[in-house]
Parts: sequence; C-alpha cells; structure tokens
Amino acid sequence: MSDVTAIKKLVESHQLLKQEIAKIIVGQHDAVDHVLLSVLCGGHSLLIGVPGLAKTLLVNTVAQTLGLNFKRIQFTPDLMPSDILGSEILDENRHFKFIKGPVFSNIILADEINRTPPKTQAALLEAMQERSVTVSGHHYKLDLPFFVLATQNPIEQEGTYPLPEAQLDRFLFSIYLDYPSFEEEIQVAKSTTTDEIVKINPVFNAQEILNFQHLVRRIPIADNVIEYAVNLVTKTRPDSDKAPEIVKNYIDWGAGPRASQNLVLAAKAHAAIHGKYSPDIEDVKAVSQGILRHRIIKNYKAEAEGITEKNIIESLF
Repeated sequence: MSDVTAIKKLVESHQLLKQEIAKIIVGQHDAVDHVLLSVLCGGHSLLIGVPGLAKTLLVNTVAQTLGLNFKRIQFTPDLMPSDILGSEILDENRHFKFIKGPVFSNIILADEINRTPPKTQAALLEAMQERSVTVSGHHYKLDLPFFVLATQNPIEQEGTYPLPEAQLDRFLFSIYLDYPSFEEEIQVAKSTTTDEIVKINPVFNAQEILNFQHLVRRIPIADNVIEYAVNLVTKTRPDSDKAPEIVKNYIDWGAGPRASQNLVLAAKAHAAIHGKYSPDIEDVKAVSQGILRHRIIKNYKAEAEGITEKNIIESLF
C-alpha cells in the first residue's frame, strides 16, 4: 500500500474511531483528538481535569475502540514499584519466577498519578521511555504499541506529590478537560441514567496502529516548518535572544529539545488525520498548546498576576 493510500485509509479510520468514541463520550472533542494524536505518535498523555469529567471513561473507551489490552492502576500513597512492574516469587520447585505487573499491557491508565510518592512514579519512567522494564537485574520488553495515559486532579493538592520535570517531559501531550456545555451535560444526564448498554466496535488492531505510527514518521516535512517549530520552542527559554518580554518576565525555565521533536511529530500526525501529505505551520500551531504547556515553568510573578501557560504560548505566535 502506498503512503498516499495509507493516509486516505487513516483519515477514514480516524473518523470511524471518533464515531465509536462519541457513543460513550459526549463532547470533549479536543481531548479525544489529542489522545488519538498521542496514539498515532506513539506517545503518552497526561489528562488533567476535576472529578467527574470522564477522564477514566475516555481512556477505557479509546482502549476498546483500538482493540488493545487495557489495565488501570490506581495510584495511592502506599503503592509500591513492584505493584506496577511485577515481582519475583519462589515457585513450588524453589525457582524464582517473575510475575508480570499491570504495566505489561498496551494501554496503562495511571489514575491520579500525583497521589503516589516519587519512587513509585519513577517506576514508570523506564517503561515510558524505553518500552521495557528492569526487575531484579532482568530486562523485560513490553508489548507494542504501549501508551501511558495518566490522569491528574488539579484540585485537592494536599497530600499529593507533584510530578518531577523529568517525568512530565516524557508526556507528549498535557490535555486539559473542561466542564461540558449545558447542552452536553443534558445529553450526559440522559444517556447515563438509562439501562441501555452501548456496544463499542474495535476499529484498529495492534498491528494497524504500529503501521500508522510508521506512516506518520515517514511523512515529509519542509525545513521551514521544522525551523518554525524549533523557533517556537526556543522562544520559551528566558535566556534566549529570541525570547519575548512575556517569557523573560514570567518564565523560569523553558521547554527542552524533546519539545521540538514532539512538535514536529505531532504536526505530522495532525496533518495526516486531516488528509494532508505534509504538515504546515498551522499544524504546528494546532498541537503547540498541548505539547508546550507542561514544559514551561512559570515564576512567582506569573502566579501572582494570573498569567497562564496558555497566555504565554499564544503570545509566541
């Protein structure tokens, strides 16, 4: 199959995916789009929203439509790394046997990831970056495709452990879920209070997802679009000559090189699902908020004056 034909098939499959997801998830179109882009890029996403906005339901529904194995890990203060990765036990023959943990799945929902201490949060780092885990000196490869979709509650920060910057940087997208509109909430109240069971049909399988991920990476991109993406990231660094005044005044640390890589890759995926054979600057802009907002660190002055990451990123355009 040629890449042109494959892109046409991807556009059709993407529309089918959204139709299946819409059977369960009402609204939240931006969040759904970003999760699906994350899948096509082979990246991980952090979903941020108050309780009751269907973060867990969204991840579960996406897993069903993609035809992938799905495991949920509820992060709590007493969760240990072995609860995620697995551990070795003595079998009846007195030999050590490795029992795989829930991380050995295609899609991992790390629910309320900031509720567990850094030691346990770090257990996911190798899995997220290398698609493998090391337990008791033994190396185990994870099944592909592999995604971590983590959720975080922006309120009730007491007793939580903020994610370290190194781990935040591993997430391709930071996705904010907002309250539904009045009409959407009426639809939610209607559809969730009946006895009707909605059947979700898988649209992809694991091999098709891997094929589409390779397709996205093969999409050509013009040098000027790459330069625009790198320039955008460079502007977030307050010590850069290209940084505007708003960045110098309100940012302590800007985004690193991984942000440039992710901007280019996500722009390719965004172009592909819209039937374009090469991304342009508009594709870079479309994915920039989700990729940059968790990679810039505001200073106390920004907090005091109510300047948000969204304000700062929009000013870079």
